[in-house]
Amino acid sequence: MHIQTPLREDVIGNLQIGSKVLISGTIYTARDAAHMRLAERIDQDKDLPFDLQNQIIYYTGPSPARPNMPIGACGPTTSYRMDVYTPKLLSRGLKATIGKGSRSEIVIEAMKKYRSVYFAATGGAAALLARAVKKSEIIAYEDLGAEAIMRLEIENFPVIVVNDIYGNDLYKEGIAKYTRFIRIQECNHYQRNIHLDNNM
Repeated sequence: MHIQTPLREDVIGNLQIGSKVLISGTIYTARDAAHMRLAERIDQDKDLPFDLQNQIIYYTGPSPARPNMPIGACGPTTSYRMDVYTPKLLSRGLKATIGKGSRSEIVIEAMKKYRSVYFAATGGAAALLARAVKKSEIIAYEDLGAEAIMRLEIENFPVIVVNDIYGNDLYKEGIAKYTRFIRIQECNHYQRNIHLDNNM
């Protein structure tokens, strides 16, 4: 599935967990330190460095770009580190985040409330993900170095939907399916043993 930023409400509503998505358009990078500053500005009712409405934040701290390249390796950061700040950003219109790992229940509930989604990018593929970045520029907090906020122009950036606007969670569903599979296997093994014992 291909989607374009800024995200439209009808597109967000059609995203289902487990769906493979290619994103094109503009996204923004931000990690822990930048999130803390954004949250502080929201608490102080101050303007933010960019309009969050219908946008995507990618949790990454890119390495320095090589000559003639728009960005260095840019793999996803573990998302739970941003969980304490995420609901505030969602309340300001942020429609999606990209990272790795699961989200807290507070964030999942906030995603339902504000109709936002969470995408996972593949960890360990930072150099490959960088190929989808066509342009990058620092727009705020340059003093944070790799954690400065950047605007990225991307083309066919690959992600998977982990949490949708309906509260579904790909990781929880996967664990539940695996647990059911193991129980079925154990049950079948138990029944086979009983059958063998009865025929001895």
